[in-house]
Amino acid sequence: MERTEVLAAAGLGVVAGMRSLSAPAFLSQRLSRDTGVVGGRLDRALSSKAGAWTLAVLALGELVADKLPRTPARIAPPALAIRLLSGAVVGAEVARRGKRPVLGPALIGAAGALVSSFAFYALRQFTTQRLRVPNVVAGLLEDALTATFGVQLVAALK
Repeated sequence: MERTEVLAAAGLGVVAGMRSLSAPAFLSQRLSRDTGVVGGRLDRALSSKAGAWTLAVLALGELVADKLPRTPARIAPPALAIRLLSGAVVGAEVARRGKRPVLGPALIGAAGALVSSFAFYALRQFTTQRLRVPNVVAGLLEDALTATFGVQLVAALK
């Protein structure tokens, strides 16, 4: 496994921990520009224009839902499981693109999602409760960080 693949899997995992659908949406946008993708259903779905568009719409919906008061915490078991799965999927896809074994990068992506889920949850709590920043503002700042990091990561992929 190359260093760039490890960093990409970890970085996209971090993005998945911040916003579960953003990591696959960013990766899918990048993959949809590649031609001649071969592989399984997941590879084809992520690299299709329809898949990229669908994930982008779902990711935007998640950005809105994140600010709603009844949205469960990202560290609640179902939400955390989705983030871990998202991190694993993007990590595995990075490995598949490099024609490498997927287990290591999938675990790295899931670990990145796990760590960032708890880290950004704590940061959001600190920002809203201790600094008294409104939840919507804190969420928008996190959205901006997610977008910046996601765009930078997929731009660096070969």
